[in-house]
Amino acid sequence: MPPYCGWEIAMGITNHLAEANVILDLDATSKGGVLKLLAAVAARRLGRDEADILTALRSRERLGSTALGRGVALPHARIEGDSPPLALFARLQRPIDFEARDEEPVDLVILVLWPEASLEGFLPALSDTCRSLREPQVLRHLRSAKAA
Repeated sequence: MPPYCGWEIAMGITNHLAEANVILDLDATSKGGVLKLLAAVAARRLGRDEADILTALRSRERLGSTALGRGVALPHARIEGDSPPLALFARLQRPIDFEARDEEPVDLVILVLWPEASLEGFLPALSDTCRSLREPQVLRHLRSAKAA
């Protein structure tokens, strides 16, 4: 596989993320707080119950932390029904403990919710996003972005 240039790598994220779903400087002080705030935003975007989304995210986190390392977390869940897939990006005001294997605090969070009724594309979306987030220049751009 040929090496990706920065633009192609960034496309792995932007292919699944609308500008309106970018939150810069999210004020949260814990993993639970991040999940709760993002569940509230996702519920508004999808017209869904916040508690259902939060329950799905917490259930996934109980299986193991979705922190990828290098200050990045990718909380994700499949949700009942046929709502459209949703991705949210949040850059935190302050890094928080997300129980990462590398023990680095997390300051970048990408939330992915996918409908149970249509699982096609779920794993490729996560894979594209993870691949993008491995590149140092992508992380630098996300951390220094002045606008969505």
